[in-house]
Formats: sequence, structure tokens, C-alpha cells
Amino acid sequence: MTSRRDDLIDTALRLFYTQGFHATGIDKVLAESGVAKMTLYKHFKSKDELILAVLNRRDEQFRNWLMGEMEKVSSNPRERLIAMFDALEIWFRGRAFKGLGFSGCAFINASSEFGDQEHPAHRISSEHKRRIVDYLTKVCADAGARNPSELAEQLALLKEGAIVTAHVRGISEAARTAKTIAEGLIAAALGGEPSAEK
Repeated sequence: MTSRRDDLIDTALRLFYTQGFHATGIDKVLAESGVAKMTLYKHFKSKDELILAVLNRRDEQFRNWLMGEMEKVSSNPRERLIAMFDALEIWFRGRAFKGLGFSGCAFINASSEFGDQEHPAHRISSEHKRRIVDYLTKVCADAGARNPSELAEQLALLKEGAIVTAHVRGISEAARTAKTIAEGLIAAALGGEPSAEK
């Protein structure tokens, strides 16, 4: 059974993600979560504090999902890197998170709405992206890349481009295009031919 705090975070995550951080008022979060204002302020001193809790929840949720999708495909790190783009396509088609379709990246959205790089929401967003790159760097190293950090940054850039293309232009196939490019980059970095489509 979820706590009232969890109910607030889950509801706020859905609303902030789909409707925007600034555009969603506290009253809307309270109405949809069924939580009293007093209870909200017992757990969070302000809307900003709730936003930070939402971003931290989404960071953990998204990274666990993405890594899980990559790791369940294969124990082979090269195949895991390519599998990231298959996972993105699942997400772009709204099938990754129960009750939460695809509305772009919560962290790209947050960093856009909170443009000051020193704002805590912007910093959490930046940290989320860094953690993804750190994970990719490890997988690239496990795969035998000559320069794991460079390959990880290239794949992360492809991932971000695919997310924005899927969100702004409504093209879920952006993940497949990014996957094709990724296969070439991975082959160049690791040696060997790009893997054939399964």
C-alpha cells in the first residue's frame, strides 16, 4: 500500500510530466491525488520541494527501467548497447511505464522550464543525464571499446536526439534510425561489422 507521500509524488509526476512543471498548480495535484493541503505541506515545504522529489523519483524509475531493458536482452555488453534503442522505441510508443505515456523526457522538460543551471531542478536533470552516461561508459568498457567514454557520449547524444525527435515531431521510429547509426558507431569503436537486424 502506498503512502500519502508516494501518492503525491506519483500524481505530481504524471501531471508535471504531461502538463508541465509551471503550468501545473498545487491545487490540481491535490485534487487528483485526493490528498489534503495540510498533508502536502507536512511532507513538502513548497511546490519546488515536491518538484525535486518528483525528479528524484523519475531518475530512479527511468534508470532502473532502461538498465533493466538493456540487461534482460543479453549478457553481451555490445548487444546491450544496441538494445538501448529498442527500449527507447518501446518508451516512445507509450508502452514503458504503466499509466504514463510518452511526453518527452522529464529531465529535458525540467531543464527547459528551469533554465538557470544552478537551479536544483536543473542540477538534478543534469545529474540524471550524467548517470546515464556513466552507465553507458561502463557497458562500453565491458564491450572492449578503445575509448569507452567517447563512445558513451556518442550513444548518449544519439539517445537524446531520438527522444527530442520522437517528442517534437511525433516520430517513434526515431529510435530505429538512431539504432542504425549506433550500430555503425559501435562497430567502429569495437571492430567488426554492425550486427544484423534480428
